[in-house]
Amino acid sequence: MTNLLSNADARRVFIAKQGLSTPPNRALTKDGLLQLIHDLGFVQVDSIQTVERAHHQILFSRNQTYRREHLTSLLEKDGALFEHWTHDASILPSSFFKYWKHKFVQQEEVLVERWRKWQGEGFEHAFEETYDRVVKNGAILARDIKADDHVSGGWWNWHPNKTALEYFWHTGKFAIAGRSNFQKIYDLVERVIPDEFREQEVSREEFVDWACRSALTRLGFATSGEIAAFWRLISPEEAKAWVTAHRDELTEIIIEPALGGKPRPSWALAEFPATIADFPEPPARIRVLSPFDPMIRDRNRTERLFGFFYRIEIFVPEPKREYGYYVFPLLEGDKLIGRIDMKADRKKGTLDVKRLWLEPGVRGSAGRLDRLAAELDRVARFAGVERVILADGWLG
Repeated sequence: MTNLLSNADARRVFIAKQGLSTPPNRALTKDGLLQLIHDLGFVQVDSIQTVERAHHQILFSRNQTYRREHLTSLLEKDGALFEHWTHDASILPSSFFKYWKHKFVQQEEVLVERWRKWQGEGFEHAFEETYDRVVKNGAILARDIKADDHVSGGWWNWHPNKTALEYFWHTGKFAIAGRSNFQKIYDLVERVIPDEFREQEVSREEFVDWACRSALTRLGFATSGEIAAFWRLISPEEAKAWVTAHRDELTEIIIEPALGGKPRPSWALAEFPATIADFPEPPARIRVLSPFDPMIRDRNRTERLFGFFYRIEIFVPEPKREYGYYVFPLLEGDKLIGRIDMKADRKKGTLDVKRLWLEPGVRGSAGRLDRLAAELDRVARFAGVERVILADGWLG
C-alpha cells in the first residue's frame, strides 16, 4: 500500500527529526547535547565566523541553553565525539567510529594514488617522517612541521607534511585531538578515540545496513539516493540494493511537494505511517539557521519540501551575488520565510544587519518583525555582542 503524505505533514515530520520541534529553552545538559548530536547524526564544522562558527550555531538554533564548553569537553576530554568526514568535515558520536573504519579503507585505496599525481613522486617520505614524529612527540599542528620556505595557502598548496597529516586522518591512523584557533591538532587515533569505540568491528553487511537504516530514521522518508547521500558512506547503488533487499521492512510514501507538481515517491520504515500524528508542531518563533544547517544541507530536498531555493554565495563574485556572501535562512514555525545578511562586529560589540529578504507572499507584519527582533537579540548575545544595529534600508 502506498501512503500519501501531505506537504504540511512532511515538513512537520522532517523539522522534528531535525531537532527543531523541541522547546528551545529547555535546559540542555552535556549528556543531552551528546544525545542531540546522536539524533541529528552529525554537525558540520566550518571555519567561517560571520556571526558564529557553523557547529555552534547549528546547536544553538535547536537549544538556546547550549554551552560551547560542553561540546569541547565531549570532543577533547571525554572522547564521546570525534571529527571526521560525512559530506564535509563534521562532528560525530564516537559510537559511530566502528562504521567509519569502512570509510578509512575506502579512502586508503583512493588517496595515495590521487595525491601522488598531485604532489609528485617521492612525497611518501614526508608521510613516514610525519608519522614517526607524531608517534614520538605526540599531538601536533600542521604549522609545527611546515618547511620554513613554504608559502601557506588553501588545500591546493598544502606542504608535504600537512598532506601526510590529512592522509593519516582520512584513513583513520590519526584523529583530531582538538583545535587551536580552529587549526586541527592531530594525534594517533589510539590516543584520541577511547578503546571502547576504537576496538569495535562490524562486517561490511552490517555497515551498509546501518548506513541505510540510520539515515532513513533521521530523514523520516527518503529516496534511495537521499539515503546514500546522508552520510556519504555508501554508493547510490548500494542504497538501492538495500531498499530492494529490505522491501518487507519498508513502506512507500508519496510526498506532496511544496510548490505543486508531481508528488515524489520515497521510502520509510514500515512503522512510520502509524507515527505521523506523534510528531509535534514546531515552535512559532523565528530561528536563524546556519547556511550549513543539516535541515537544509540537501538543497533539492529543501526546495521540494519548503519551496525555498537556497545557495551559499561565498564563491560567487560579489557583483553576481543575488543576496550576499554568507546569508542566513530564517525558519518560522514550519516554514522557511526568508534570509538575512548580517555580521557580528566584536570590536564594536554589534550585530550588524545589512538586509532582510522575505519570501514571496510573506508579509513583514509588526508581529513577525517583533519575533525576528527577539531572535536577533538572542543571536547577538550568543555571539558575544551587546546590540543589534539595523542598516538603513535593511527591510528592502
